Amino acid sequence: MFYKVCLVLVVVVGVAMGEPGDYGPVYKSEPLPYNFDYSVQDSYKGTNFGQHENSDGKAVYGSYYVDLPDGRKQRVDYTADPYRGYVAKVSYAGKAHHPQHYGPAITFFNKGYGHGGYH
Repeated sequence: MFYKVCLVLVVVVGVAMGEPGDYGPVYKSEPLPYNFDYSVQDSYKGTNFGQHENSDGKAVYGSYYVDLPDGRKQRVDYTADPYRGYVAKVSYAGKAHHPQHYGPAITFFNKGYGHGGYH
């Protein structure tokens, strides 16, 4: 019994004397500068979007863009910092194109449930 008590005491003292801050929260460290880019271009589906962002460790600067279904390109330039928060400037390039004629309205019926209600 005495041996078990001594072993537990040694383990507790060893843990208490460990290096302070070894397992501290990650958020206490200073933010690191970074930079990244990505883009997706799929001519088959007509997809075109991307983003560029960098940070000096204090503020974030970047932009992203996307081709809209109406033919325009939307671009958002932004900054974010602890003092002003997120500030964005949205711009559009190109002219919107809409079809002249639309097809018939699409309606859905629930067969066997009356007039679209659920029972």
